[in-house]
Amino acid sequence: MKTPSKARLILLIIATGLAMTASAVADDTHMSEPRENRRPLPLLQMMADHQKQMMRDHLGAVQEIITALAADDFDAVERAAQRLGYSEAVGRICTRIGAAAPEFTREALLFHHTADGIASAARERNGQHVLAELSTTLQSCRACHAQWKQQVVDEQTWDRLTATPHSAIQIHE
Repeated sequence: MKTPSKARLILLIIATGLAMTASAVADDTHMSEPRENRRPLPLLQMMADHQKQMMRDHLGAVQEIITALAADDFDAVERAAQRLGYSEAVGRICTRIGAAAPEFTREALLFHHTADGIASAARERNGQHVLAELSTTLQSCRACHAQWKQQVVDEQTWDRLTATPHSAIQIHE
């Protein structure tokens, strides 16, 4: 098993940081992809704030994964990756956030399942596989951010957008 050189990992950390910074700057200055091509993700203000905090935590987990990988600490890689991975709680949060945009929910859940590959590669103690899975996960991040933008709505609009006709509700016994 060949672990990437520390210099290569440092370059990866710098590149990831620059990419995320450029993305944040572009969002703030309207220099990103044309906004009219991104789909609105209707959210209440508190949900939008919560989602932004979760995105920041995801970025922190990516940073921890890279730092731990540089130190050959696969246990720490796995712990950080698990913050990105799927769980029942994450599934409920994604479903609630995407209640007005079910396509978003599917994409968000796919992201979390994709991130599970990072933890799996860490358990193999395979640095190259961790990097490959991290790359796949970051591609999922980028695709989602390119497709969706938050649209803060009031409670009346949220209720209207998330109302489900009784006939569409599946009852589980």
